[in-house]
Amino acid sequence: MKAALTTSLGAIMNNLVIDLTHGGVKIATSMAKTGKKVLAYDLYNTLKDKDAEMLQSYDVELIQPEDLKEYEGDMNIIYPIHMPLSFNEIKSYNPKLNYTFKSHHEIICELLEGWGLDIPKIEVTGVKGKTTSVFMLKEILIDENPLILSSLGAILFENKKEIILKKDISITPANIKETVDLAYKIANPICEISEGIVERTDNRKYNSAIFESSLGVSGIGDVGLLLNIAENYPIAKNKSSASEAKKQIFRCKCVCIQKEALDKYYNDVKHDKINTFSLSDRTSNLYAEKIGYDLDQTHMEIIYKNVKTVSNNIISGKIKLNTFAPGPHHVSNVLGVVLTCLSLGIDPDNIIDKIKNYKGIPGRTNKRTIKNSIIIEEINPGLNTQAIKESINMIDDLKNYYISIGGDYGITCEEIDEEKLSEFLNKLNTPIILTGDLGLSISEKLSNNYEYLKNYSDVYDLAINNNKNLLFIYRSDYRKVSQR
Repeated sequence: MKAALTTSLGAIMNNLVIDLTHGGVKIATSMAKTGKKVLAYDLYNTLKDKDAEMLQSYDVELIQPEDLKEYEGDMNIIYPIHMPLSFNEIKSYNPKLNYTFKSHHEIICELLEGWGLDIPKIEVTGVKGKTTSVFMLKEILIDENPLILSSLGAILFENKKEIILKKDISITPANIKETVDLAYKIANPICEISEGIVERTDNRKYNSAIFESSLGVSGIGDVGLLLNIAENYPIAKNKSSASEAKKQIFRCKCVCIQKEALDKYYNDVKHDKINTFSLSDRTSNLYAEKIGYDLDQTHMEIIYKNVKTVSNNIISGKIKLNTFAPGPHHVSNVLGVVLTCLSLGIDPDNIIDKIKNYKGIPGRTNKRTIKNSIIIEEINPGLNTQAIKESINMIDDLKNYYISIGGDYGITCEEIDEEKLSEFLNKLNTPIILTGDLGLSISEKLSNNYEYLKNYSDVYDLAINNNKNLLFIYRSDYRKVSQR
């Protein structure tokens, strides 16, 4: 029987990192660098040769669950929040082991212990609006040279200029550590240190950090922002749900959360600093008193009261601002962002001045004009039924618009409820243009009030040539569509 390594201080705990697809290699090697005994299980059988070599170089041993019977003593399981295996299933391979369980999110918080104590740190999660909110926060914190992880990449802003650290990077918790490490390498190039050009090895080019995460947060945030639970979709082979995963938001020092989500899913949670926001609920800490929607700059008057800040102050007041937020779901994101900044103690005038610079994200939520046509794009890999409904509802006069819906499947954990979506679309008194795999699938469930175009670029040509405006709703990785 294999035993944990022993020293004069006693047994060293074995650490089994499960899932090498979603950042597990980074977690395993980072733990091994701290001297821990690390094992790894390639849950989805996707390990690349170069990653296998990396694990081997740090003495990380690849095992299968049945190999647990060969070990004794303590076993710390590091698992992804969407893991399809239950804790009891893992324990069944060797009931005699002394198990502890930590999520990927939790272990990242441990690995980054002591990092960034002197800078504001924000973690953003929710079913919809995460990337949009991250880039609104970026505008407000731009003078603090923010370090960002989002679905658009790991990015460092220095003197308002964008430095791409890594473009193709997911928003799994392990990539928070990856983003921090990449930023360190930029600020501390080995060649310059060895040549004496850079004397210190702890230089930093950022003074704030904003991290987007799909299924909860790590807990390193001074403020954790939970935007919504627009759909409480199942995860982990129906063993858990989006709301359960995002409950990790309460590991942050201060939590800003949509009031409706708090009341529905977390009304039993105890936390010292919870601030709520809502479009209309006047019992929340922050709500919109007046909203004047516009496709360019929506005007809103915001009331906030008894907001708890990270510095232990309690503040109240009123803010009037203008920013790009053409629909109610966009305004809800704005409210969450404003509440987050207030919780950090950012001056309201600074928020008002900076957020007006947010113009949307090209290739995501964006408005532009081509010839005589207004093009509104809602492109998102996590697009779901509720988001599609909200996008359509933000258009006042649908007669002036073509509405196009389409996209790809197999992009994220969240899938489309085609029955609900088709039922909604069949009630619209306007023709629908369908495109992509999603459009083809939906077409089988719609009435005759639609047209199918295989190539999404043809949708743009159709609208422009007919002098019609276009609401283009597309479920896809924004990089694919931005290459058109």
